[in-house]
Amino acid sequence: MSKGLDAAALTIAVIGAVNWGLVGLFRFNLVSFLFGESGWFSRMVYILVGLCGLYLLSFFGKCGSKMD
Repeated sequence: MSKGLDAAALTIAVIGAVNWGLVGLFRFNLVSFLFGESGWFSRMVYILVGLCGLYLLSFFGKCGSKMD
């Protein structure tokens, strides 16, 4: 289960990173384009990406313990 959650969180975080890259490079927000500028679904996508980013902070602890 943990590997599945890790993979899902990483995939969602990468999607968020790609979206921010598009915003920075081209001023194109893929989430707003697909789901609307201020729709509730867009907000849920942003919240989910943020939660996945926070969850992935735990990877730093995993990386540190494997290096010892």
